[in-house]
Amino acid sequence: MGAASMGRRGGRPIHGWLIIDKPAGLTSAAVIAIVRRLTGAAKAGHGGTLDPLATGVLPVALGEATKTVAYVMDGSKTYVFTVRWGEKRDTDDCDGETTAVSDVRPDDAAIAAVLPRFTGLIEQVPPDFSAVKVAGRRAYALARSDEALALEPREGFIEDIALVDRSDADHATFRVRSGKGVYMRSLARDIAAALGTLGHVSALRRLRVGPFAEDQALPLAHAREMDGETILAQHLLPISAALSGVPAVSLTETEARRLQHGQAIASLPVASRSHTNGLCRDAVVYATSAGRPVALAQIKGSEIRPLRVLNV
Repeated sequence: MGAASMGRRGGRPIHGWLIIDKPAGLTSAAVIAIVRRLTGAAKAGHGGTLDPLATGVLPVALGEATKTVAYVMDGSKTYVFTVRWGEKRDTDDCDGETTAVSDVRPDDAAIAAVLPRFTGLIEQVPPDFSAVKVAGRRAYALARSDEALALEPREGFIEDIALVDRSDADHATFRVRSGKGVYMRSLARDIAAALGTLGHVSALRRLRVGPFAEDQALPLAHAREMDGETILAQHLLPISAALSGVPAVSLTETEARRLQHGQAIASLPVASRSHTNGLCRDAVVYATSAGRPVALAQIKGSEIRPLRVLNV
């Protein structure tokens, strides 16, 4: 899963985050286009793609907030997904074509026994229908053209995984908390293989990504019934909402001006008046001046150097 950003000529300079509850059937890019149309925002991006099948938390960055997307994507994510046992699909989800079947249906005890294998640092092969690049081309483009694929395994980290529901013998629902770059479709496929059967994702919902949770998310259907000013007044979060793990430092106007012009500033005066503990070497900080976002910067020796200037 990755980020995308879209800009256009004109539009309004809106800066901050809208957390959207994405419905099934739309791509993440389509949701961004709708949000931009509703708000008139000149620039937008998202913090981690959701497949068309998936629902749930899609953080939409507007304006200069797009420069903080990586801090959201690097955070942990929580999903609930349902596996349909006994069918392999070419996309590893229910949008694909069935390519193989199995009569094996695992019971709860068998499922519980294999889940420890999928906790901690794991290796998984991304789905053929994914945005992974192969020789400069997206895997899904190659898969759609029936080109043979041999994607390399990738490491990922799963904090925990639990079986949370069995509606019938054909289905099992799991809750997963994972790091970045873990594919739920691959996880479903691999759990099924470990159980001696086949499987694909039949439902998928993201409950959290980084600092953003389901209870903050505005359903897209509700947003479409609102005017842009109301959406922004009631639901726009500040740029800093994505930076909960980044220490904040306050600058004078002179320091802010230097940093925004790409120049380093002395770190000692900033640290001496900072209320943030643990400003250490190479730390990334969120610099503000009189409450205004200035830059993401890094402490290097006796200096603070700009990484990403925020033009708000």
